[in-house]
Amino acid sequence: MPAGNVEKLKYAVKYGADAVYLGVVDFSLRAMRKGELITLDNLKFAIDTAREMGAKAYLTLNIFAFNNDIKLLESAMDKIVDSKPDALIISDVGIMRLAQKYMPNTEIHVSTQANILNYEAVRFWQDMGATRAILARELPIKDVAEIKQKVPDMELECFIHGAQCVSFSGRCLLSDYMTNGERKANSGNCSQPCRWSYKLLEETRPGQYQEIVQDDKGTHILSTKDLCLVKHLKEMIEAGIDSFKVEGRTKSLYYVSAVAKAYREAIDTVMRNPQADMQPYFEELLKVGNRGYTTGFYLGDGYPQDGYSYDISKGLAGADFLCEFWGKEGDYYKIKTKNKFNKNEDIEVISPSEKFITQVTEIKNLKGEDLELANTNDELLVKLTRAPQECNYALARTVGIKGGVNEVQKCSCGD
Repeated sequence: MPAGNVEKLKYAVKYGADAVYLGVVDFSLRAMRKGELITLDNLKFAIDTAREMGAKAYLTLNIFAFNNDIKLLESAMDKIVDSKPDALIISDVGIMRLAQKYMPNTEIHVSTQANILNYEAVRFWQDMGATRAILARELPIKDVAEIKQKVPDMELECFIHGAQCVSFSGRCLLSDYMTNGERKANSGNCSQPCRWSYKLLEETRPGQYQEIVQDDKGTHILSTKDLCLVKHLKEMIEAGIDSFKVEGRTKSLYYVSAVAKAYREAIDTVMRNPQADMQPYFEELLKVGNRGYTTGFYLGDGYPQDGYSYDISKGLAGADFLCEFWGKEGDYYKIKTKNKFNKNEDIEVISPSEKFITQVTEIKNLKGEDLELANTNDELLVKLTRAPQECNYALARTVGIKGGVNEVQKCSCGD
């Protein structure tokens, strides 16, 4: 799971991640925005935190480096060495040389940015000293299985969920071009122009814009749906994949927690019973932000025609994230609200070990005054008909899936 900051790292592990991947500004494709950001100064603390919680921590150094990047990285290597990550995620061979010079005993995972599509490429990286290949999203499962058969002693990692890039494994220049070089996709600051709405201008008719419309499709002509392979975990496990990865750039605490919980439980269920129904876990994933779901290239028939999200650019969640639980004070639970909810409203609580529907019977502000409404971004006290056992990591959301399963999913999932 992604760990965009220290708080998300803790929640990702608590909700079921075996490992987290994290980056620091300048050296990864992750542009952090808020929370206790992971920097060179607290990198060791973040990695130690993951390890103390029983998870591994992989450091992403997966930019394509220019000379200045190499110089900057070399000046920071003492802190990176001291942080002792379980592995480094790398795409640039220059950075790989530095890593092997300063950290010869640290495992190297080759980033999906390296566009690994075949077993000879896997063998090349293995010969270079890598222990894991994070394969390109453009591979069908049958090709992944063949790679594992040909190179059985190399670990393989594949994405199973999250946003996809319109460009081949993320090698995109659109953001760089459209922001005059200010926001480079391959330096962690993509402006996501593939999500923008476009109009057509005919050069002899200045100012006369035509919407780009094809049948009932809208103008987000480059915006892909999100990847979701929860229904195909059995085939992916049988293909020999060692590690499943979730894309989560700039995602919320709720997204990281709910997705980790869904896949943790789904994987455990498949391992016990390969024929188990995955629909309940798919429905759980509809409750987090998504642009509609697709299986991408994994089923082997090329990218599906309905794999683009023509009508929306921003992911819409089937449930609203209502609050975080911050602790208990007497019979009340302290919360930080994310969206409004009312007294006597039913809400759904999730925690690392639970999921249940409860009712809000009382709302108070920190002065003890009774309220009828919990407003966004307030710190409040609530009383519930049923309370979570792990309140320090519990979250709450609205009940059910907005619009119903069939309306929300817009899924090209191979069923």
